Amino acid sequence: MKVGDAVAREILSRITRQRLTPGTRLPPEAQMMTEYRVGRSTLREALRILEVNGLIAIRPGPGGGPMVREFSAHDFGRTASLFLQSRGLTLRELVEARLLLEPVAARLAATRRSSQDAARLGLAATADPLQDSEYRRATDDFHTLVVETASSGVIGMFALALKEVFRVRVRELIVPGADRAEILRTHGQIADAIRGGRAQEAERVMGDHMSDYARRIEESHPTLMDEVVDWMQ
Repeated sequence: MKVGDAVAREILSRITRQRLTPGTRLPPEAQMMTEYRVGRSTLREALRILEVNGLIAIRPGPGGGPMVREFSAHDFGRTASLFLQSRGLTLRELVEARLLLEPVAARLAATRRSSQDAARLGLAATADPLQDSEYRRATDDFHTLVVETASSGVIGMFALALKEVFRVRVRELIVPGADRAEILRTHGQIADAIRGGRAQEAERVMGDHMSDYARRIEESHPTLMDEVVDWMQ
């Protein structure tokens, strides 16, 4: 292992071991050079590795330096999309994975939801289908909330990362108004099943919903699903 990689692992271990929260500053550069017994270039290489992967941010200027950054699905999706593109994998294959993950997340959400989760899901399932920004925000929030309510760390990380990769690619596509109303009704059905603890129903309706969404995309944009995933920026 390269020294820079080893130091990056040590810094990450420090963050997780000490449970450092987003916004927490890491020690000054001179202190870390002494602690890890490396030179400035090696330490900066290690910090750059963590920065590129979205785990820390480095603020320039006086009072700046490295600090813990909040992990996001976009960060993980960006890393995943790099490898998806390198393997020549398509949006169709990405959607196949979502068709497996999100129905399972809906089933788990129905068994693990809290009253607060239920309220948030119900709110996210409502939107004005004629308002583009409101509709897009509500539908994206709904799928995110279902996955978060499932409270499954690994499933959640992969489901949200794949959702983000797909969202970035199709965010400019226009969903017809009639389809929007039907999608929102389906979100309401999923939310009701989760709130009522009906796990099998939540899984089934989410599976049907995801399959139907993939069909709509393919019908309106026939070549899109066979495009190779792009590396997100």
